[in-house]
Amino acid sequence: MSSRYAYGPWHGGPDPLAPPTDLRAALDEIGREVMDGSSPRAAMRELLRRGTEGTRGTDDLSRRVWERRREITQRHNLDGTLEQVRELLERALDAERRELFPDPDDDARFREARLDALPPDTARAVTELADYDWRSSEAADAYQQIRDLMGRQLLEQRFEGMKQALQSTSPEDVERVQQMLADLNELLAAHARGDEDVPQRFDEFMRDHGDFFPENPRNVDELIDALAARSAAAQRMLNSMSAEQRAELGQLAQQAFGDPRLAQQLAQLDAQLQGLRPGEDWQGAERFRGQDPLGLGEGAEAMRDLAELDALAEQLAQSYPGARAEDIDLDALTRQLGDEARVDARRLAELQRELESQGFFERAPDGTLRLSPKALRQLGSKALSDVVDTMRGRRGERDMRRAGAAGEPSGASRSWEFGDSEPWEVSRTVRNAVLRRSQQQGAASRGPLLDVSDVEVVETEQRSRAAVALCVDTSWSMVQDGRWVPMKRTALALHHLISTRYRSDALELITFGRHAQRLDIAALTGLEGVWEQGTNLHHALLLAGRHLRRHPDAAPVVLVVTDGEPTAHLEADGHAVFSYPPLPDTLALTVREMDSLSRLGTAVTIAMLGDDPRVAAFVHQLARRCGGRVLDPGLDGLGAAVVGDYLRHRRRAA
Repeated sequence: MSSRYAYGPWHGGPDPLAPPTDLRAALDEIGREVMDGSSPRAAMRELLRRGTEGTRGTDDLSRRVWERRREITQRHNLDGTLEQVRELLERALDAERRELFPDPDDDARFREARLDALPPDTARAVTELADYDWRSSEAADAYQQIRDLMGRQLLEQRFEGMKQALQSTSPEDVERVQQMLADLNELLAAHARGDEDVPQRFDEFMRDHGDFFPENPRNVDELIDALAARSAAAQRMLNSMSAEQRAELGQLAQQAFGDPRLAQQLAQLDAQLQGLRPGEDWQGAERFRGQDPLGLGEGAEAMRDLAELDALAEQLAQSYPGARAEDIDLDALTRQLGDEARVDARRLAELQRELESQGFFERAPDGTLRLSPKALRQLGSKALSDVVDTMRGRRGERDMRRAGAAGEPSGASRSWEFGDSEPWEVSRTVRNAVLRRSQQQGAASRGPLLDVSDVEVVETEQRSRAAVALCVDTSWSMVQDGRWVPMKRTALALHHLISTRYRSDALELITFGRHAQRLDIAALTGLEGVWEQGTNLHHALLLAGRHLRRHPDAAPVVLVVTDGEPTAHLEADGHAVFSYPPLPDTLALTVREMDSLSRLGTAVTIAMLGDDPRVAAFVHQLARRCGGRVLDPGLDGLGAAVVGDYLRHRRRAA
């Protein structure tokens, strides 16, 4: 049957053709932060802050948000409407004086005297001219423009669709606006009272006045939300003005469209919205220091932009409980910063979602978030890969991905038997097939080129098991001198190698500071550095010896990573004694425990970090006493040194 495919339009949601999110680099970054002492949640937040290759982080987006905010306040001022009114008033007065000057009668002189006596305050002058009978048609037109300007500006402050809905300022249009405001105030009052017929009233209101509301609110609550946000922005704009500017605008509002009812209706609307949405920012203010004047409508729009930028800054900061990258308002981010910022924010949200959904984190019994075994395997694989690259470059070691648990080739081969998993001996298998076919006659020689009886597999020698104790120094100097993360990555690499390639080996991870303790790889990875004096190698070797004795059939191996001489030991009652310089008892007990390990035939390697001569002298004496080795790999070569020495001990024991 031929395959059938169905195609249809894409209606949003995740892009079905988008490549899968690459989590490897992100998980490695999180792992580094966790190993450095951060919690997984803090490490995730740090990753989102910095971003990834090709994707800007929230820090960069936040910087751009604040730059955009500063640009608005430093470019503009709020004098736009008052400046326009002053210009129109000057035009009206100049035109009227030109009209009156040639006229010799007393009425013209009286009118000139009235114009000359106008107060210097623009708003009061406009108010006093409300009943003036203009002789100049040009002056009358300019004065009417003042009234229309105030009406439009007041409405544009509060209604997004006013420019489109109010195409002209004819008396019929003004009356239609007045009716809309009256109906709106009645609707909000009914909603505040809790009237049952509010949904029906809302539907009727939108049917009659819906062209004023391009937001298309679906119910009265959405209508109130939209209106309250704009009304609060208008109030914040007034708060940002001087007292003189507010007073002037208050007086001019009474002249809007030449009808004081508009200002009264808007005042009632603002009061109702403030009561219905007290959570809006009605008290805020901004300082505008620029030269570009904004009108009332433009100023309110700028205030809304500033509020939106403040909300974006909070979302990008991710500092509130339960914060997620998905909280970022992508539409608002696009409006303020453009499409590229939207793409970056969406990628960050997808990255966080994928890391959580693919099981890289789990909840610990105490309720905290920690890396899951899956994440630790990924981190271990990356750490081991880095170690292998270092070993290839510096020591010529072979690729450990080819190492298996079955054994080393002996040079011989044998016939394949059911259940064998060893690799084929290809040359002998092909030779067997050729010889078999040459001996066959007739139709039999035209059979299959290869038969099961032809197959030979590589014969291997069974490897010995190893019991491995990795003892890592967790004293404060390891944190202070930048050795904390390399130590953990070394443990991750060794753990991953043994758990995936040498599963029969028994690995014990032991940390030692004032005391020593056994930890699993998850606990060691998330271990935080603590200010605690003491390097209790004696206790660590004691625990290592117990581990080796539990596996008497395995080759014993002890690997030690330290940057200090022993400064603490364990008393018989379990109490740790610290002293610097080290006490003779501390050194004696440490040496005695190392002698005990030597009697078990233990292969000991000590990786020494730092260049303290006292530490170097003690470590070399200790290694000579037990027939062990001392490595001075530096931080970059620590993982390769420890893993390489483990493999060397293992090959000797095999």
